[in-house]
Amino acid sequence: GNRSGGARAQCRNAATMSHRKFEHPRFGCLGFNPRKRCAHSKGRVRKFPRDDASKPCHLTAFMGYKAGMSHIVRDVDKPGSKQHKKETVEAVTIIETPPMVVVGLVGYVKTPRGLRSLTTVWAKHLSDEFRRRMYRNWYKSKNKKAFTKYIKEESDKSKNSDKEIERIKKYCHIVRVIAHTQVSKISVGQKKAHVLEIQINGGDSKAKVDFGYKLFEQQISVKSIFAQNEMIDCIGVTKGHGFKGVVSRWHVKKLPRKSHRGLRKVGCIGSWHPASVGWSVPRAGQKGYHHRTEVNKKIYRIGDAAKKADGSIEQKNATTEFDLTEKAITPMGGFPHYGPVLQDFVLIKGCCIGTKKRVITLRKSLLKQTSRNALEEIQLKFIDTSSKFGHGRFQTADEKSKFMGLLKKDLVKEAAK
Repeated sequence: GNRSGGARAQCRNAATMSHRKFEHPRFGCLGFNPRKRCAHSKGRVRKFPRDDASKPCHLTAFMGYKAGMSHIVRDVDKPGSKQHKKETVEAVTIIETPPMVVVGLVGYVKTPRGLRSLTTVWAKHLSDEFRRRMYRNWYKSKNKKAFTKYIKEESDKSKNSDKEIERIKKYCHIVRVIAHTQVSKISVGQKKAHVLEIQINGGDSKAKVDFGYKLFEQQISVKSIFAQNEMIDCIGVTKGHGFKGVVSRWHVKKLPRKSHRGLRKVGCIGSWHPASVGWSVPRAGQKGYHHRTEVNKKIYRIGDAAKKADGSIEQKNATTEFDLTEKAITPMGGFPHYGPVLQDFVLIKGCCIGTKKRVITLRKSLLKQTSRNALEEIQLKFIDTSSKFGHGRFQTADEKSKFMGLLKKDLVKEAAK
């Protein structure tokens, strides 16, 4: 019991022995500081995949809107694993990805201080949902003149944009298209489109510019950028939780029950001297609504839009080879806090940052994928479409009506006819 200080230190230094009271990993990662609210709700691509001129020109990112989650059933294909050839149930996230529209082209030159944009060329016909992005308040703005002068000058002397395109071809190493989402096609209750610069990789500068210029005013689908079984990265802003204390924000241990003046605190926030609180000490503050990049999300399916060009709705995009029931990806009663998914969608394994309706930037992986998980071929057996609001018992409305029989509301409808 009464061990001297030297013996205690000796015990502390012994490689084989340690105790939490001597050392333990700190609470929370300091690499994510400062933990403050993000200035924008859109995920910003800070790094695009490395360019390889030997490959054909292709785009490297896309944008979608988080709709919600469901689960799937599939067979595991992992020789040697105990799970091999057995069924597994996995959570998946549905991201609605209506086609994006290319409206511009920008070229960058490399300087000792990083990239510098040389010039930008815009398309001649720009939709209102894109032009709304240029205004704080579209409704109150009087003339709505964004881009009108540029388009007038372009039509007067058409050589202008050709000259800028030649400059990009001559000087620029990095070429990106400017594309916007078609937010009017989905049910997020917003009219202002989200705009993204998407880097063109592959080919030389001339090929990149020609590839980008051909896409002007064209719709690009998510299928033209990503493929099934591909590993992608999701960039976005996390769900906000407001002002939180240290236990919730940093996950520090609660103090014992009998602690004086509260127990959801840090026991000691520093020594007497230096007479200031260290930057690495956990403190209360903002939790959530931070910009984050999550890597290696596997695409389980890229689904076609349920809503066709003629306006008809085809309920077939959640059917599999094993489950031939004709059903759409939208669960019974719609996705909670989102609604129906009628456009193209991406089904990714696991969860994804952000709340429902939040815009998520999908980017091609920066790494060469070699793991078994990344290379495994996925074949879905079943996609769950039961109600996500309560205990869903039925996959489709037909199944429910067959089980429940004629309901009172059905009889009322028939009587009204």
